[in-house]
Parts: sequence; C-alpha cells; structure tokens
Amino acid sequence: MIDIVVVLRAEDAVLDFLSVLTGGEAAVVLADHGRTLTFPAGQSPAERLTRIGGEVRPADDRARASGPGSLAELVREAAGDREARVWTHSPADNRRSRGRVGRDTAIGCADREVRHAVGYSPYLQVVSDFDHSLDRELIAGKLDFVNRACEHLLTAPSPEYVVQTPRIPATERFFHAEAGERERLFALLASLDDEAASIPDPWEFGSSPYEKDRLDATAAWVLGHRAATGESLVEVGACEGALTHRLVAAGCAVHATEPNPLFRKRLVEAVGGTETVRVSSGDLAELAVAPDLTDPTADAHPRAGAHLLIEMLYYGQDLGLLDRLPTDHLFVALEPDAMDSRVRPWLAASATWEEVESVHLVPPRVETVCGGRAYLIKRGSDGLLLRRTAG
Repeated sequence: MIDIVVVLRAEDAVLDFLSVLTGGEAAVVLADHGRTLTFPAGQSPAERLTRIGGEVRPADDRARASGPGSLAELVREAAGDREARVWTHSPADNRRSRGRVGRDTAIGCADREVRHAVGYSPYLQVVSDFDHSLDRELIAGKLDFVNRACEHLLTAPSPEYVVQTPRIPATERFFHAEAGERERLFALLASLDDEAASIPDPWEFGSSPYEKDRLDATAAWVLGHRAATGESLVEVGACEGALTHRLVAAGCAVHATEPNPLFRKRLVEAVGGTETVRVSSGDLAELAVAPDLTDPTADAHPRAGAHLLIEMLYYGQDLGLLDRLPTDHLFVALEPDAMDSRVRPWLAASATWEEVESVHLVPPRVETVCGGRAYLIKRGSDGLLLRRTAG
C-alpha cells in the first residue's frame, strides 16, 4: 500500500497531510507543475519535510492543475502496480484553486479510495470520517517547516496563499465523499459561474427548510404590495425559478432574467411554458441600459411595476445602475449585515429612491447541507422596499 497525496502546492502537503506522510511508503503529487516526490518506507519525517520544503515556491495566482485526466495519470505513475490510497484537498476548500484539485483528483481517481482533507473551513463545518491528532514532536516539525520554508507566505497578501494559524491544524481531519456529495460541496462554495451551476439546485432551494421559509416569506412580502406595484414584475437573477414559481402561482406576470446559461436552461425548462412568464438572459447592467431613442427597432425593456433584487447584490454590482431600471419600485433582500453595510449607505445618499418599508423576512438558522456532510449558519434575510422619488 502506498499513500499518495495530491496537492496544489508543496506546502499544502505538510499543512494538511503531515500525518499521512510520517509512516510507510508515500508520494506527493504537486499539481501546479506536475511533479511527484516519492518517499521510501522508513525515511524519517525530518528528511521528508526537508525535501518538501525545497519545493515551496513564491505565491503565484497562476498556479493551476491540469484536470482530472492528468492528475489521474500522475497518480497511476506514482502507484505503479501497488494498491494506492489517495489523499487530496476538499472540494469545498474556500480557496478555489485547491477545491478544483480536490474535485478533479476524485473524478480522475474514481476507481481508487480517495480521502479529502477538511482543512480550514471558515464557511462550513464539515463532518469528518478520519481524525489524526499530531503529537508534540510532529507539531514541532510542522511549525519548523512553516517558519523555514513558508516564511514568505506568513505575510502573503493573497488569501489563496497566506499561511495563518487556522491553516496549521494540530488535528488533521479527513472525509470520504461519494460523487454526488463531492459535486454538491464543490458547487456550494462556487460563485455565480458555471461551477456553481454544474449541478441542479446547488444552494438547495428545493430541499432546505430555511430556504423554503425564506422564499415563502419573500413571495408573501412582494405579493402584499400588489396594490401599489401592480402585477408586472422583473426578477433579476432568477436562478432556476424557485421564487418565480411562487409569484406566478399567485397570478403575477414575471420577466425572469438569468445571465448564467446553465441556470437559465433549467429556468426555461421549469417555467418556460407558462404564459405569464418571460425568460431572458439580461443581467442588472443590461436591464439598466436606456433605450436608443434614435433607433425605433431597439429592444427597450418595458416598464414594470417593480424590479426584484432578491439575494443577489453580493457581487460588487454598481448600485448606481438601480437608478436606471425602468420601474418606480425596488424590492431588495439581503443578509442583514450586507444590507446595513452595502445598501443602506447608498440609499442614504440617493436622491432617486426612498424607503417605503423595511422587514425582517427570516431569522438566522443553523442548517445541514450536502446530505448532512456539513453544516453552516444561514444568516437570515432582510427586505427593503424602495420607491422612486418624484424628483
């Protein structure tokens, strides 16, 4: 049996996998440049740490692995004709570069036993299957390695590479994930890109009790103002239509926009045949573009009773775009901290919008995700109804 550790960079092998490298025959695959370090049985931990330390490089945001096929080939070469156990990053590593290595290694090595490191997990508490506590001698070796080989990373400005105390665990924790669980963990930590959309319903809107309560409360809030806003709504960033369904069922006409093509495909499949739903690819910037008055064929966005910006202003959008949306009402929903730090200062300085109503839609809740493999705090949601001022 050989233990093969697949990591993005050399220091990762010591920070999260030292307990795996202190016993018998082992190998470390360095995914960022396709090299493999082999360690014969009986070689001391100190010798192994010295060799790994020589491979630690400066922080480089261009560091990437080459995909499942290449990683699987490196593992095959390291294993030879021996049975191999593979260890790698968590697909839910908040450093996306490592999360991809963990996911791709598991895909490429689907025919082998693969164990993922929990590592430092600031957003999720991951339930581990195997815990290895380091004794004081190994901890001293790990800390010496960090001070000698990773000194430049202790002050690295990039969160992808900086080494801080939580990245140096005294107990190294690992778990095994089936394919579906792995893909859900990977998508859960993605942003609004194709990686997030790689599986249906990555944020579990359809199964989470918290998300059901949040969506029900949001729909009831919007519908409670129909007398003032009318039935015509634009839902910006509708994802796969979890809120859209609720609004349409209550009789609203909804223009549901979703720029991500994978989410939009599922949105069309879910609501595309409904007469009162229109689906388009527009994002916030496109919806805010003024029509070209010199071109009578220009496709201007029709005026709507209200635009819905529900849990989507987390990504640095220019809030000045809201002034140009063709509507007199905005429904904004966000986590309370984001509402207070991002939207309320903008609103206080706005001459275009005034607050009509502020509501607490749902309180925070601790909830399991990914079939119970992890849990986290859903931070609650606040709603803010805005009306365009007469001026």
